[in-house]
Amino acid sequence: MPGENAGLFGQLQQSLGTVIELFRVRLALLGTELEMEKQRLAAGLFWGAIAFMCLTVAAVLFCGFVILLLWDGYRLAAFGVLAVLFLACGVFLLQVAQRRLGAESNLFGTSLAELERDRASFTSPVPHEPQ
Repeated sequence: MPGENAGLFGQLQQSLGTVIELFRVRLALLGTELEMEKQRLAAGLFWGAIAFMCLTVAAVLFCGFVILLLWDGYRLAAFGVLAVLFLACGVFLLQVAQRRLGAESNLFGTSLAELERDRASFTSPVPHEPQ
């Protein structure tokens, strides 16, 4: 009988070790996903800031070009049309940003799927071997 208790204890210890290892792997996966999301956001913000700077310079130069082109006869009309154009673009882009920020994020989706698979494997009935 002492071998049976040691076997049961050893099996319990091995199962606990397996559960701890699964937990460690899932935490590592969560950390990896968080790091990837952070890098993706940083890169997106960097390139977005560069694009915003270039578009701002281009818009100022374009407005100056149109106003100088129409300086003699339609100076006020050029100012008005360009102001309405930029206002409309700003409102449209603000709505796009609100929709994008309101969309559901898939952060930790892979980790949650793996944890769900682990839960399902632990709660499914284990077939018993005949003795």
